[in-house]
Amino acid sequence: MLTGKLVRVRHARNKLIPQYLDPADRGWLGVAEQLLFAYRDSPGRTRGEIGAELEDVVGQGPRSLVHQGLAELLEDRCEFEVTADHPPEELRDAAFRAAVAHRQKVGAAFDRAAVLAEVGAALSLDAAQVEQSLFADLKDERRVLKFDDCSPEYLVNRYNVALAQAVLVRSTAMECRVWGETPARFRQLFRAVKFHRLICTIRESSGNSYTLTLDGPLSLFSATNKYGSQIAQFLPTLLHCKAYDLRAEVRWGSERKEKQFALASVDGLRSHLPDFGTYTPPEVRMFADSFAAKVQGWVLHEEPHPVSLPDGVWVPDFRLVHTASGKEVYVELYGYWRRGGVEALHKRLVKHLPGKFVLCVGEQMRTDEADDTSFGAGVYRYKRTPLPDEVARIAAAGAGV
Repeated sequence: MLTGKLVRVRHARNKLIPQYLDPADRGWLGVAEQLLFAYRDSPGRTRGEIGAELEDVVGQGPRSLVHQGLAELLEDRCEFEVTADHPPEELRDAAFRAAVAHRQKVGAAFDRAAVLAEVGAALSLDAAQVEQSLFADLKDERRVLKFDDCSPEYLVNRYNVALAQAVLVRSTAMECRVWGETPARFRQLFRAVKFHRLICTIRESSGNSYTLTLDGPLSLFSATNKYGSQIAQFLPTLLHCKAYDLRAEVRWGSERKEKQFALASVDGLRSHLPDFGTYTPPEVRMFADSFAAKVQGWVLHEEPHPVSLPDGVWVPDFRLVHTASGKEVYVELYGYWRRGGVEALHKRLVKHLPGKFVLCVGEQMRTDEADDTSFGAGVYRYKRTPLPDEVARIAAAGAGV
């Protein structure tokens, strides 16, 4: 994703309009290819060496923001490593101590080579190895282990998505409507919301459509950086949908002025991620496996259908079926959450699904100030990992079995 200084937007009154590139423009495709040549030859070279080679191509200042942005996206596709014969921080400590001792010798002129040789001798290294490893962990001295190649067309499309993502990480609220999709695609989208642990309300709309209302990272008390990254990573999944529109409220610039951002399927942004279909967050997978191994008397069903309520749609993670009575209880493992959101959903479920739900909320995922609020029956608050036995106990109490 692009850093703030590389984001190119145009202001039209209170609207933000990202300056997307035309994926078919031969000029930008040529620039992308030129940058790719340098990175394809990058394994074994340092970040600083690559940067020096690209200075003439990339340039500095506002006129070269696109070049800098494309280069940054390619750097993100590199895997870097620290190449050193000894931990650099230990070498620096030894070298600085040796240098101080050397300078304290009366009448001795400082000899850098002698200091490095002295440090190397104590560690069974020669002076050249010490020289090479001394600052090997600094950003510009790290070497490229491998580069994930791509096409120029891919890079230009990735740039456009990165611009939109950089805007969304400054959002306070976001609403998107998706229509005309298959049930499988809708389930994929809802599971992506849960995979990224976003605070979201889903409403079923007319015309085979759903509206998703998400909290933006700048609306939260804490976890802003992590949550902002998660909401940006959700965007490529939305781009796989054939018909959607998105509206976001954004706080922009150093003065955090309120702006509006819009994105729709007609804008032509293409997801840079493969369409993997449905996927499961690791903590959800872990809970399912643990529940099946430890709990008797209940059968856990994964990927239940969204539950339509009179005032919206609820997307639980699991459906529990009591083997003796056949009674059903739905379970949701909350991602990021805050008190107001849990309270609102709890009230809805108490009204429409009494005794048929368990909401699991982890204290480490809370985004507002801590307190001793008790939500009531059906809410399980845990510290680190939800315990399957405790979920089963709460489910049994609610269902009366």
